[in-house]
Amino acid sequence: MNDIRLTHIRKSYGPVEAVKEVDLSVSPGELFGLIGPDGAGKTTIFRILTTLLIPDAGTASVCGYDTVRDYKIIRNKIGYMPGRFSLYQDLSVEENLNFFATVFHTTVAENYDLIKDIYIQIEPFKRRRAGKLSGGMKQKLALCCALIHRPSVLFLDEPTTGVDPVSRNELWNMLGNLKKQGITLFVSTPYMDEASRCDRIALIQNGALLSVDTPANISSSFPRPLWKVKSGDMHRLLADLRAWPLAYSCYAFGDTHHLALKQEVEKSILYDYLRAKGHIDIEVDTALPGIEDSFMALLGDHVK
Repeated sequence: MNDIRLTHIRKSYGPVEAVKEVDLSVSPGELFGLIGPDGAGKTTIFRILTTLLIPDAGTASVCGYDTVRDYKIIRNKIGYMPGRFSLYQDLSVEENLNFFATVFHTTVAENYDLIKDIYIQIEPFKRRRAGKLSGGMKQKLALCCALIHRPSVLFLDEPTTGVDPVSRNELWNMLGNLKKQGITLFVSTPYMDEASRCDRIALIQNGALLSVDTPANISSSFPRPLWKVKSGDMHRLLADLRAWPLAYSCYAFGDTHHLALKQEVEKSILYDYLRAKGHIDIEVDTALPGIEDSFMALLGDHVK
């Protein structure tokens, strides 16, 4: 049995179709990532799965229970961290945790072993109001509150947005530890670099799934030769690379531009082209495709 299943799910807000015929399943104990930019439909899918939204069409289930018919049962079996910090700002760390434990008819002591590794990092601030915590500390408190009733499935909607890189890494390490305890984790993020921390991922854009597979398989499926290119004028370089007849696509990638080619070609041909365009300090190297490259390729194929 799958812990999460979406079958032909559709959801619209007026004329905007936020989710389009999504089919997806997540196995028990899996760390699954929903990867895509803002506005791709991630939060709508999360709200459907956590029984906060009713789909316009299709069915969704969590732990074998229908999200519409069995919403009360599901709410006792899941933990949910929404993208925006939603705990009580005026309550202390300790008060928030005790409140959520009481809501689920349990106590902090009863499930302390599950949150211990996370809570000890914020325990020195247990009497501080939640609204006065740093971004990373807020996320750790929210995670503790989502786990305090020992859920079977944990939903985390963009848990690292607005969080510093160190706290981002710490949170993903925590998720890895939770996975070892048998909790199914469903995480969304706009950060492609976080995709590699998942067992499987789904790439989503404009409400439609582009691919569902392991991060390694998605990266290795990149279909074209790929180069990383630099010059003394990066802004003009991007336009000139996109205008090159042998270019399939080109986009900014860190301090370089990633250039996907229509076919295998000698690098000297590109050097000649760019020198003729007046570029200097040109650097061209082979690039190893990653999740973001595959996402851009799939998006281009989807649009075409």
